[in-house]
Amino acid sequence: MNLLRKILFPFAILYGIITTIRNFLFDKGILKSYSFDLPVIAVGNLSVGGTGKTPQIEYLIRLLANKYKVATLSRGYKRQSKGFILAEASSNAAILGDEPFQFYKKFAAIKVAVDANRQNGIEQLLSLPEKPEVILLDDAFQHRKVKAGFYILLTSYGDLYSDDFMLPTGNLRESKSGAKRADMIIVTKCPFNLSIDQQNEIRNRLKVSANQELYFTFTAYDNFIYGENRKINVNEIQAGAKLLMAGIAKPEPFFAHLQDNNDVCLSFPDHHNFTKKDVLEIKNLAQNNIIITTEKDYVRLKGRLPSEQLFYLPIQSSFLSGSDDFDKNILNYVGTSTRNR
Repeated sequence: MNLLRKILFPFAILYGIITTIRNFLFDKGILKSYSFDLPVIAVGNLSVGGTGKTPQIEYLIRLLANKYKVATLSRGYKRQSKGFILAEASSNAAILGDEPFQFYKKFAAIKVAVDANRQNGIEQLLSLPEKPEVILLDDAFQHRKVKAGFYILLTSYGDLYSDDFMLPTGNLRESKSGAKRADMIIVTKCPFNLSIDQQNEIRNRLKVSANQELYFTFTAYDNFIYGENRKINVNEIQAGAKLLMAGIAKPEPFFAHLQDNNDVCLSFPDHHNFTKKDVLEIKNLAQNNIIITTEKDYVRLKGRLPSEQLFYLPIQSSFLSGSDDFDKNILNYVGTSTRNR
């Protein structure tokens, strides 16, 4: 694969030129961007997958939902539907996509919608009888047709965009210079003991500008795994035989957190649509042992595997420091935008 990526280097140069021209046309107003008269926060990345967008969206929901009417708008990657869909009781992961369905199941007080056309999606949300006061755009950093009021750019500690290259040689969707559009940059999945000196080194490598805020977060795992009818303390199952299964971009930390010597680990591609064959393989490998998966895989597998065996481990995004400043900045943006409407 590495050799193939090197061979495709000329295509990476071409792709970089195309995306740079596109961004230039949007920056100069030659290509039209649409803005809206309410707070819109876009969360995204420069690279493909694995930076922790879902936990960050959930953090924002928890921060804002008690004060404002919040809606999330996602593309609904790999969903088996088209156009604008507003989540309702009959919705499932196939209709919404796994991550939006996860938002819908966890946060009853918010509206969850999907639409590949973010402009249309926002217009549809604003046409509802009870329209939202804040919209969170999931994975929309490159969606330039909508001009968000606030941009949060994520980059993974182990895969900084400053060290990456354009697709298909690297994993970047656009040039590193696109980071200039961000109001905040968050380095996700950091080790707990990341020192101030190491943080400053990363700041220099990312070339964070004076008008941008930089934060560092780590993945906080829940103390319990959850099934349909019960929860179990992680300490109780750590040493027992179990099947660990994940269909996410970078599952290694998830496995490492739970794995014991006797465990079986099974990986699938990110946003994987589980087939009957996959489900049979999972059952055969698990035998009578419990199956622990990620929260977004759980919403796809619930009802297809024995409920007494299937569990998920929730995660949250937690700040190494500066969480109060982060919260204050977000609340100030939303509050100011709401007052000015």
